[in-house]
Amino acid sequence: MPGAIYAEGLVKTFGDVRALDGVDLDVPEGTVLGLLGPNGAGKTTAVRVLTTLLQPDSGKAVVAGIDVLKHPNEVRRSIGLSGQFAAVDEYLTGRENLRMVGQLYQMSSRAAKARADELLERFNLADAADRTAKTYSGGMRRRLDLAAALVVSPPVMFMDEPTTGLDPRNRQQLWSIIQELVAGGTTLLLTTQYLEEADHLAHDICVVDHGRVIARGTADQLKARTGGERVEVVVHQQDRIDTARTVLAALGKGGEATVTVDEHTRKLTVPVTGGAKLLAEVIRELDTRGVEIDDIGLRRPTLDDVFISLTGHAAEAEDATKSEDAAELAKNTKEAGK
Repeated sequence: MPGAIYAEGLVKTFGDVRALDGVDLDVPEGTVLGLLGPNGAGKTTAVRVLTTLLQPDSGKAVVAGIDVLKHPNEVRRSIGLSGQFAAVDEYLTGRENLRMVGQLYQMSSRAAKARADELLERFNLADAADRTAKTYSGGMRRRLDLAAALVVSPPVMFMDEPTTGLDPRNRQQLWSIIQELVAGGTTLLLTTQYLEEADHLAHDICVVDHGRVIARGTADQLKARTGGERVEVVVHQQDRIDTARTVLAALGKGGEATVTVDEHTRKLTVPVTGGAKLLAEVIRELDTRGVEIDDIGLRRPTLDDVFISLTGHAAEAEDATKSEDAAELAKNTKEAGK
């Protein structure tokens, strides 16, 4: 059975650019899929197709059990979308923004008011409920935008870089809210430029590059592809580098491991197995050989390492050209209700 979000062979071109080149996705109900990719990889294009904002050239997409191409209006009633920028009306108050969204979904005035009050409390916006949104900070606007996407408690959510530009405190707050949503059964597709965000929130991760899915798995599975743990040592004296290299090569992975040396910083790196126990052995052996060290550590691969190894470059934010997505979805939702 396909998951709550399913795509098969999605293709979308813009002139000579193949933004999506046969993308396949399958997100089980009640889970989070993190969609990662460098600038221009196709993440936002995929979200736009799955949320009915863009027609693919070919392929199939099903969201919440509904064919995206055949029944877009029904899909819009079943999803929420939080875009890269807060799509709120800055001349309305926080309360008015949420009530307006409820009315677009054809909720009664009483139900829309009750839901708005509930969400304002949940997102710590009650004290600012009657201030116009243009007086809100960036973090407050982002929270209001996410609240608007949840007015009808959709079973499927799409978040396109929802924490871009937020400070660490506001980012942590949104992470907590997202985790609560998923614990309540919501299915989420999350695009993000913060690899730690995907590591923290996603059950599965898809890495997209040049419109194709080039890797998929859990964070731990993807990290394992980079070669495992490494010991990094900074020796105190330049003339002890060769001795340290000999020690690390013998104790490293396989007994004859390749040691990477940066002469300028006096740092040596070697792949290892054995974790903390091996680290203690390295320290003892270097001490026995009279090698004084300034720093030593066991480094496990991060998603940044995975990203660079798969794509050849670091992750970057997508071009900020899709800020109208949530507003466009609201407009389409209104039309769907007519």
